[in-house]
Amino acid sequence: METELPGTLVGAGRNADVYDIGAGRVLRRYRDGRDAAAVDREARVMVHARAHGVPVPEVFEVAGSEIVMERATGPTMLDVLARRPWTLRRQARLLARLHATVHQAPALPGLRAPCGDEDRDSQVLLHRDLHPMNVILTSAGPVIIDWEGAARGPAMYDVAWTWVIIASSQVPGTGLATAAVRGLQAQLTRSFVRAAGPIDQAWRAQAVSDRLLDRNVLPAERARLERLPH
Repeated sequence: METELPGTLVGAGRNADVYDIGAGRVLRRYRDGRDAAAVDREARVMVHARAHGVPVPEVFEVAGSEIVMERATGPTMLDVLARRPWTLRRQARLLARLHATVHQAPALPGLRAPCGDEDRDSQVLLHRDLHPMNVILTSAGPVIIDWEGAARGPAMYDVAWTWVIIASSQVPGTGLATAAVRGLQAQLTRSFVRAAGPIDQAWRAQAVSDRLLDRNVLPAERARLERLPH
């Protein structure tokens, strides 16, 4: 695949950019010199998840640090929450159902197990980044994107990981608008935990500890993590 810009930039995360390359396809390109084996593993996870009924974009091609996949068209769940905050509880319940759908898929052999191998029978496929920015609400239904952190382990670890991301994510801006968004963020966190939990203290502590090791965590997020109850 070419190294120049392949199309129109339609998304940018902390590690990768996504380009519309036409014909209902996008190209996901990592900016961090990602090992080709890691990118291939991500693509295999997506194929595995899709084969087990998880709503995931179809993968067409993998080469080096790039994956060509089906384009999921629609707003993210976060976009919908920003425009229609009164749907918050509905979105929280949907996010919990998507976790349950992911966790119905068996663990893919070869994936790392962040919680260890003590109880292999309880290990399922984990997304490990399943939050409102990674759910696209298409006309055909929700689609889960960004599988680079996929792992295997107990389902509740994945739920705790989402809890810690939602609860600690940085909210841009200052003043009353930010305070209002913080209130919605707290409400979403509580609603999600009610729908997908409960999350006991051990899982909360594990999620906070592991999240603090993530090099992509911003300073403000780190401060919020350290204040979370765990």
